[in-house]
Amino acid sequence: MPKTKQGTLQITEQLIVDRVFVIRGLKVMLDKDLAAMYGVQTSALNQAVKRNSLRFPADFMFQLSQKDFDSLISQSVISKNQSGRGGTRKMPYVFTEQGVAMLSSVLNSETAIQVNIQIIRVFIKMKQLLLDNKDLYLKIERIENKLTAHDEDIQNIFVILKKLLQPPPIKRKAIGFPYPNKN
Repeated sequence: MPKTKQGTLQITEQLIVDRVFVIRGLKVMLDKDLAAMYGVQTSALNQAVKRNSLRFPADFMFQLSQKDFDSLISQSVISKNQSGRGGTRKMPYVFTEQGVAMLSSVLNSETAIQVNIQIIRVFIKMKQLLLDNKDLYLKIERIENKLTAHDEDIQNIFVILKKLLQPPPIKRKAIGFPYPNKN
């Protein structure tokens, strides 16, 4: 994570967006990323959460399954080395937007409050972006449907025009004497 010259973590909107992942259809943030942003150890963050477990129901926070964890590894989010140094020894916890909001009540430092405000604002922007894009998507779909209908109409017009431009040959009586068939 990017740090300032003083060694403190520089929290930018892009940094937050880069740390939001979709797991089980939910936008979540890893405990280790949140701990780094708040300036605390991951174990301290998780311990504060455990002391206040009633504030964190399953839709606010959950521990990753092996399948979820493997998905994050494939996205190069977590170290692949689980044996010994540098790897994750137990499955990380992840926090939904509501869980992140609740963290401000258990991590009562000014840094945690300020970072929480930034994170919640990013989640709000992401929701708004999705809503804006949903409207745009629906408009594009309507235009596409209209164009498809127009394409079908235009193709029908071309079929009719081709028939008009190439009238069927008129059968005429042969001129002259009939020629007898020789078999």
